[in-house]
Amino acid sequence: MSKEEIKKLPPHLTAEILAEALPYIRKFHGKTIVVKYGGNAMTEEHLKHSFARDVILLKLVGMNPIVVHGGGPQIDNALKKIGKQGTFVQGMRITDEETMEVVEWVLGGEVQQDIVMLINQYGGQAVGLTGKDGSLIRAKKMEMPDPQNPGKSIDLGFVGEITSINPAIVKALQDDAFIPVISPIGFGEDGQAYNINADLVAGKIAEILKAEKLVMMTNTPGVLDQDNKLLTNLSAKQIDGMFEDGTIHGGMLPKISSALDAAKSGVNTVHIIDGRIEHSLLLEVLTDRIFGTMIRSH
Repeated sequence: MSKEEIKKLPPHLTAEILAEALPYIRKFHGKTIVVKYGGNAMTEEHLKHSFARDVILLKLVGMNPIVVHGGGPQIDNALKKIGKQGTFVQGMRITDEETMEVVEWVLGGEVQQDIVMLINQYGGQAVGLTGKDGSLIRAKKMEMPDPQNPGKSIDLGFVGEITSINPAIVKALQDDAFIPVISPIGFGEDGQAYNINADLVAGKIAEILKAEKLVMMTNTPGVLDQDNKLLTNLSAKQIDGMFEDGTIHGGMLPKISSALDAAKSGVNTVHIIDGRIEHSLLLEVLTDRIFGTMIRSH
């Protein structure tokens, strides 16, 4: 809804919308909300600006938002400029040495700073972090089993899996009213950088911080069944069945796996929402409207 459309709303309707948010503001005051930010929401200009304002509003009403961002399209564009084509296996980008350099530059530089700048431009206080800062994300090389060759692994290059999260720097920033913006780059004991799927980082940070909510913004309405109908409320058991029958596949695999792990590990609710809808983050957190898919542990 544009500013012009909001101005045309009858005053009583505006008041009703604001009043609807009150119980949610009270309920989530002081709670941590981890937001995985990706897809169209971070490539379309009007959605980028709306997201920045939404995150600031959550902070101003007393919540503690943490942004973990992706950057697949931006990485693909940068790779094309040097004549490389991105290759994926089960939703994971195969990352050779040259690709890793591009990933570090795009995620930890261009994309992160764009988000930080927008939040700061609208009056928030954002700080960009990678796994190197405060030893936030420790990682090791990911071993992905090869389904065609049992006992063997697919070599993904410098794709990492998380070995530990040290949340001290994130907690310190939250206590000082800053909004952490985290790039999903981890570091090994030898200082080697690893490309980590942003969904996995968001899920693990939500687990470690015992977040109230993990909200994953994506390019779909949520989890769809085999008839492409939105599933609004799913249990762990139902999701296991959807993995087995192939309903959940490809790029959704790490996203749903991370969401499920977070729900099982103490995060109260996990939501997969459509980042193509303006202000979908606010609508999810501050209203009783059903947006996307909610995942529960039981």
